[in-house]
Amino acid sequence: MASERATVLRHAGTVLAGQLAVMAFGVTDTIVAGRHSESALAALSIGSAVFISVYVALMGMLQALMPVWAEQRGARMQEAIGASVRQSLYIWLIATVLGMAVLLHPAPLLRWTQVPDGLRGQVEAYLGILAFGLPPALLFRIYSTLNQSLGRPQLVTWLQVGSLALKIPLSIALAFGAFGLPSQGAAGCAWATLAVNYALLGVGFWMLRTRPMYAPLALWRPMEGPDPAQLARFARLGIPAGLSILVEVTSFSLVALFVARQGTLSSAAHQIASNLGAVFYMVPLSLAIATSARVSYWRGAGDEAQARSLVWMGFRLAALIGLALSATLFIAREPIASLYSNNAEIVALAAAILPLVAAYHLADALQTLCIFVLRSYHITIAPLAIYCLLLWGAGLLGGYLLAYQGVGGWGPYRGSPAPFWATSAAALGITAIAFAAMLWLTLRRLRPATAA
Repeated sequence: MASERATVLRHAGTVLAGQLAVMAFGVTDTIVAGRHSESALAALSIGSAVFISVYVALMGMLQALMPVWAEQRGARMQEAIGASVRQSLYIWLIATVLGMAVLLHPAPLLRWTQVPDGLRGQVEAYLGILAFGLPPALLFRIYSTLNQSLGRPQLVTWLQVGSLALKIPLSIALAFGAFGLPSQGAAGCAWATLAVNYALLGVGFWMLRTRPMYAPLALWRPMEGPDPAQLARFARLGIPAGLSILVEVTSFSLVALFVARQGTLSSAAHQIASNLGAVFYMVPLSLAIATSARVSYWRGAGDEAQARSLVWMGFRLAALIGLALSATLFIAREPIASLYSNNAEIVALAAAILPLVAAYHLADALQTLCIFVLRSYHITIAPLAIYCLLLWGAGLLGGYLLAYQGVGGWGPYRGSPAPFWATSAAALGITAIAFAAMLWLTLRRLRPATAA
């Protein structure tokens, strides 16, 4: 088990480095927009909330294919992986069409959430640019998921870290104006992301064509027609997983749209808090990806006992790391918030929210590990139902009522995003308990069959 722990931690550390590099895109844009103007930061907060909701839900459909490919690897079915990857391109095509349609026409959503008229133009411009960055981003996600299932995430990490050398200077130059172009604020950050997405896709494509490690997969055989059985299997895993991630992310990101009616001060403070929450989330996410990849590998190899041991090892690691990061965020909340803005009011409001973000993160760390491992056991419907009930119902709706109408004599609290963070942290804590119980029952049910 010591060697498996080292394998999981090495895999998780490599994935984390790449995920943090991607998150550095958002941190860079947040800092750049915050230094540009208060309105640019508010527009970025709203626009990124919409984009992340769309992208992550669609990405989740593709990420959910990792257990399929990891199991095939464990069963030594190399060429089957290549055929499965080609079939995943049909999923990519559908996801791209749906995602671009939403990003190019966000006006109904912005009106429904009562985003101020003065910000809508900036938000629509930001999303219109990112719509054309969605196709390469989703294709690169397939490449990333394939590498994770093969136990070789470092190839993706190198690309993600290296892309910072392009993203950071481009965001600064285009947001503030350079190369003869005018200052573009949040839209400049979007153009920089677009350029990086196509660069990453180009290099990933070249690596697939040239690196010997991909040769046994026979990826470049002629494209087959849609395989209904294969696509149905993808749908059973990918659609509930994608919807689960949509619920999770929208319960997090739609807060930015509801907070927008409080004004630019609350929007800017919430953007800082949500960006930190997202950055910290990368740690349990990386551990969950690594753990589920190894669990699926051993299940494909027919060793359920080894898979079960890995599940509980990953759970213990998630709990310990979650506690450490939550404590760090709570203790250093003021210095961390001050890194994002030179506006004292924004920093003070953000620092006041961060203890709630710390509680949110601890629950997030546990539930993330559980839901990824549950997907390794092809359990996706029940987690989706729990997400809808708790994250949308208790978390998002509860926060809205507490902020704007009052609940049980508490509130309304219209001048701060804190109510949303409080209800979301509570809902996520209950979700973590429910998922842990579901995982325990699943493993207990499999134990007699393994023993036999």
